[in-house]
Amino acid sequence: MSDKANDALARIAIEDTQHWLLQAVVGLNLCPFAKSVVVKDMVRYRVCTSAEPDDVLTLLREELLYLAAADPYTLDTTLLIAPNALPDFLDFNDFLTACDDVLIELELEGVLQVADFHPRYQFGGTDEDDIENFTNRTPYPTLHLLREASIDKAVEAYPDASLIFERNMEVLNKLGHAGWEALGIQARLKA
Repeated sequence: MSDKANDALARIAIEDTQHWLLQAVVGLNLCPFAKSVVVKDMVRYRVCTSAEPDDVLTLLREELLYLAAADPYTLDTTLLIAPNALPDFLDFNDFLTACDDVLIELELEGVLQVADFHPRYQFGGTDEDDIENFTNRTPYPTLHLLREASIDKAVEAYPDASLIFERNMEVLNKLGHAGWEALGIQARLKA
């Protein structure tokens, strides 16, 4: 694929992810800590256009180091988007072990963490189409790199963080599948 084609693919993946972030995460307040980071433009978007999981790990390594070295007052979090890799959720879920290994290898465990989102995300004990799964559904397989210090600060401001999950379930159950569809969250690129 040419550089121009890769750039176009990356641009679309970022736009789709930003739409998801604004409509679902911020718009539905699925993460009460996200709005301030988004409004302050402290989110970095990176795209791995390769279909190879090893290439995603290479970019993950680079981005973890980049985020760890960055000024936390200008960059708080990174979304690493992989529109062509790991379309099967179980494969993606297994891949997360390798992501954790990279975090440990770089000695960033306890400094940064990797959260995961996927278009076919499914919590254990749920059916594939259960609306609860949509709290973690994105247009593309995505790794969310975030600072442990930011999480600690957010939990201080929102001491009952355990209630966020319950609130999100209520929001999504009221919204339903039709309401989710109306948000227009979709992948324009197909793996």
